[in-house]
Amino acid sequence: MQDGDRVAGIDVHKTMLAVVIVEGSVGSCRCLQRAKFGTTDSELRRLAAWLNEVEVRQAVMESTAQYWKPVWQQLETQLALFLAQAQSNRAPRGRKGDFLDAERLARRYLAEELILSFVPSPEQRLWRTLSRTKHQLRRERVQLQNQLESLLEEAHIKLSGCVSDLLGVSSRRILQALAGGEQDPQRLAALADAQLRAGPEPLADALAQAANLCAVHRQILRLFLDRLELIDSQIATLDRSLAEALRQHQDAVHRLAEVPGLGPDSAQQIIAEVGPCAATFPSPAELAAWVGTSPGKEETGGVSKSNRSPKGNRMMRRLLNQAANAAVRSKGSFFEKLYRRLVVRLGHPKAIWAVANRLCRLVWKILHQGVRYIEYGNLPDPARLKIRIQRMIRELKQLGYQVQPA
Repeated sequence: MQDGDRVAGIDVHKTMLAVVIVEGSVGSCRCLQRAKFGTTDSELRRLAAWLNEVEVRQAVMESTAQYWKPVWQQLETQLALFLAQAQSNRAPRGRKGDFLDAERLARRYLAEELILSFVPSPEQRLWRTLSRTKHQLRRERVQLQNQLESLLEEAHIKLSGCVSDLLGVSSRRILQALAGGEQDPQRLAALADAQLRAGPEPLADALAQAANLCAVHRQILRLFLDRLELIDSQIATLDRSLAEALRQHQDAVHRLAEVPGLGPDSAQQIIAEVGPCAATFPSPAELAAWVGTSPGKEETGGVSKSNRSPKGNRMMRRLLNQAANAAVRSKGSFFEKLYRRLVVRLGHPKAIWAVANRLCRLVWKILHQGVRYIEYGNLPDPARLKIRIQRMIRELKQLGYQVQPA
C-alpha cells in the first residue's frame, strides 16, 4: 500500500462493531476517527456509507466465530477486505478494549504482522456450505448408527454381529419389521437377502430376543429409522445440488477423481475448499502449507525443536488423510510403493502424512496446470530412472569404463 492510505480496523462482535480508521505507513500511522455500529442490515449499510464518505479503500477484521461473515458480504464489493486470524492480534494482558483491538488490527496490518486467512469468492463459499453441510449430515448418520447399535445391544439383539452393514438393505427390512411389532425370529430372518453372509439359523438366533422387545425400544427404533430416512434424503438432495453447482467444472472433478484414494465425492469437496484451479496458491508448496500437510519448523539456537505440521485447513486435512489411507491400499499404485518405502523408517502415521503431502501437491498440479494423473506404479518413474542412469554412468566412468549414453 502507499503512504497516506487509510485503513479501517473492524473489531467484530455479535451485536456491535468497533471501527477505527488509521492513516499513514509503518511507524508513522495515526488514528483519525472512531465509531461504533450495530450488526443489523441497516447498520451495515450505514457503515458502508460512512467508510465510503471518509475514503477508506481497505479494511481488516478478525475472524470472530461466524459474526464476521455478514460484515464481509456487505463490504466486499466496496473495499479490499482482509480477514486476520484472532491469535495474531492478541492484546497484552490488561490492555484489551474494543477500539484498542480495532486500532491494533489496522496497525499490525500496516506492519504486516497479521496472519491473514484465505476467504474464497461468494460462489465458492456456497460450494463450501453445500459440501460441509453434507459432511455434517454424514457425521450425524454415523452417530445415529452407533446409537442404533447401542439400542439393539441393550435389547439383547445381536443383529450387528451377523451383517456387515447395520444400515444395509437386509438390516433395514429387519429393523422396520421389528419397529412394526414383528416378534417371530424366523420371519425376521427370512427378510434378509439370500446372499447375506450369515445364514437363516444364525440370524434367527441373533434375533431370538425380538419377542421380549418392549414398546419403548420399538418406539425409539422407529424414531431412529425415520430420522435415518430423513438424513439419507437430505444427503441425496445436497449431492444433486453440489453436482449442479460444479457442473461447469466437471472436467476438474473427473481429473481429480482419477487419482488413487480420491473419487467424485472427495474431488467435489476439494474443489469446494481450494477452488477449481487452486488459483490462490502460486505453488504446490504454498497449498501444502495452507492445508497443513508440509512439515513445520520450530528452530531456536540452530537446533530444530519440532517439525510438527501446522493445523491448516481442517476439511482438507481430513480429506487428504482419508485419501492417503485409501491410496496406499491401491495395489500396484505409486502411493503403495511410496508408503512401503517410508513406513519402515517413519512408521505408519508419519508415512501416511507424507503420502497426504504428496497427494496435496498432486492436487495443485492437476487443478492449476490442468493435467491428468498418470500411474507410474507398475512402471519405473521416468524421472527417477533418468537420475539412476546418470548416477550409474558417473560411477562407471569413475571406474574407468567408457560409457556412451543411449
